[in-house]
Amino acid sequence: MSLIDLRSDTVTRPSEAMRAVIAGAEVGDDTYGDDPSTNALQAHIAGMLGFEAALFMPTGTQANLCAILSHCQRGDEYIAGQDAHCYRFEGGGAAMMGGVQPQPIAHAADGTLSLDDIAGAVKPDDPHFPRTRLLALENTLGGRVMPMSYLEAATTVARSHGLNCHLDGARLFNAAVAQAEEAGTTPQDEAKRIAKHFDSVSACFSKGLGAPVGSALCGSADFIARARRLRKTAGGGMRQAGILAAAADYALTRHIEDLARDHRLARRLADGLQEIPGLKMLYCATNMVFVEIEGDADDRARTGEALLRHLRAEGILTTGVYTLRFVTHRDVDETGIDRAIAEISQFFKQIQR
Repeated sequence: MSLIDLRSDTVTRPSEAMRAVIAGAEVGDDTYGDDPSTNALQAHIAGMLGFEAALFMPTGTQANLCAILSHCQRGDEYIAGQDAHCYRFEGGGAAMMGGVQPQPIAHAADGTLSLDDIAGAVKPDDPHFPRTRLLALENTLGGRVMPMSYLEAATTVARSHGLNCHLDGARLFNAAVAQAEEAGTTPQDEAKRIAKHFDSVSACFSKGLGAPVGSALCGSADFIARARRLRKTAGGGMRQAGILAAAADYALTRHIEDLARDHRLARRLADGLQEIPGLKMLYCATNMVFVEIEGDADDRARTGEALLRHLRAEGILTTGVYTLRFVTHRDVDETGIDRAIAEISQFFKQIQR
């Protein structure tokens, strides 16, 4: 029985073709700046997104950390949403390692931040307050694409208050693919359109794009020079990083358009799950599906835990208890999606007898 892993798109594994690229990658010592495969990747992603320079990082968390600390100094703060990954899920790194305080604000139902809330979070120039230096946004956020009009408006408000703007684009190319389908353009065009509103952008290669490791941080040449120093301090000097960079470059060249398939699989999963009594569909966006188990708190907890046990026993993995998240990716196919729907449906039929 094959495993159907819907926990995250981080679980993707390199294809045989990508493994061949890894095996044949030309390498050097990236800490000295002479790894040709890493340099080629950095030039590729910087050019694609319209920046002067880029820096290959082991993880998106490190990319966001180095971005925030390159924009801010000790005693500064950055504004982010309550659900933003760089605030909620990255260990408080900017505060712990850089003395940079986060100022979280609430999201609207669609994942955006109120423009008035962004402006209201900026502190006065007063020694009682930290200095507000940066607005950090995320796209996609929980799979939801942030509208271009919102990105433009939010970054305009930030700049009117003297802030720089950083985009956590861990799933930037999912957003670009979704926008391209609507606009009749290419994902590469849409990625650049998104990125142009920001002073820096991080983008992940090891999620839906299917590379085993790595993210890139893009910005001006001076910004990336600061980030390079911080990357070294954070332990991100990877020496012969070309074997990883080559995989990332392969994914960047060949796998972006494949994300549209992941989005279609998510819609297929959502269509199946919303027909199951006992589940409430919250939303489906790009490659993510969120559903909620119905009932009171105790019943929901028992049902959620029992459902996860049942699915594990059938070789199907997902995350959550009250609210379940399913993420589609290149290692899942229609047969796996249909099997997941069938097992979840069977589970609820059994408990409702």
